[in-house]
Amino acid sequence: MRVALTIAGSDSSGGAGIQADLKTFHAHGVFGMSAVTAVTVQNTQKVYDIQEMHPKIIHDQITCLFDDIEIHAVKIGMVSSIELIQAIAKALKTVKPPPIVLDPVMISKSGYRLLNQDAQDALIQHLFPLAEVITPNIYEAQALIDRKINNIDDMKSAALDILKLGAKKVVVKGGHLEEDRATDILYDGQEFKRLQSHWVETKNTHGTGCTFSSAIAANIALGKNFFEAVTLAKAYITGAIEHALSMGKGHGPTHHFFDLYAKAKLNHVF
Repeated sequence: MRVALTIAGSDSSGGAGIQADLKTFHAHGVFGMSAVTAVTVQNTQKVYDIQEMHPKIIHDQITCLFDDIEIHAVKIGMVSSIELIQAIAKALKTVKPPPIVLDPVMISKSGYRLLNQDAQDALIQHLFPLAEVITPNIYEAQALIDRKINNIDDMKSAALDILKLGAKKVVVKGGHLEEDRATDILYDGQEFKRLQSHWVETKNTHGTGCTFSSAIAANIALGKNFFEAVTLAKAYITGAIEHALSMGKGHGPTHHFFDLYAKAKLNHVF
């Protein structure tokens, strides 16, 4: 059984964070484990509060899992402070981890800052060099390079500069930069690839970034190379958005098990 570990925050609404990561791992046939960095108070409308875990607890969650179980990929999501980042980096350097997918989560859809401003430099210093793949969206990429991104050429330039910060491979997620397409730029240090899908018009996009990055990690755990893993993850997140769930008064979650549910209905399971 292939195994992936998510190091991220808990989402009480179940649409993002470790909940989304674990659902995504299992949707890919990968056994999922978690090291919780924080507990959030949130629903489909907004993030209300965050309670960080103690750095030692995070460190020990990671090391105890590696002491016991073979792990084939790691995904890192929300890490909100310098102390947490340092604890994660220390633990990962101790265990010599498999490929790491880092999603530099900074601000929630409702505008709540999930990464303290002073922790951004620590993220770059301590975790970027450990990561195999980094997956910023447009806004996160702009924060990392400190300039605006207006078009595809800007996305490529951003990928180059993010690689210089210590990353090995970069996926810059374009979101709705182009009117009718969702375009991502992939860069492995040697060549660029443009990955496109049709734009799905829906407000129910809670957890898309978490889901996409954990899908990349799941596919890496399954032995796929960088370009294969991202291409498969792009197809998966597009399907999850197409089948997104209308829940709550705000942004509903993507449907992590859309394919499984479709097969179950076809076989009259429910």
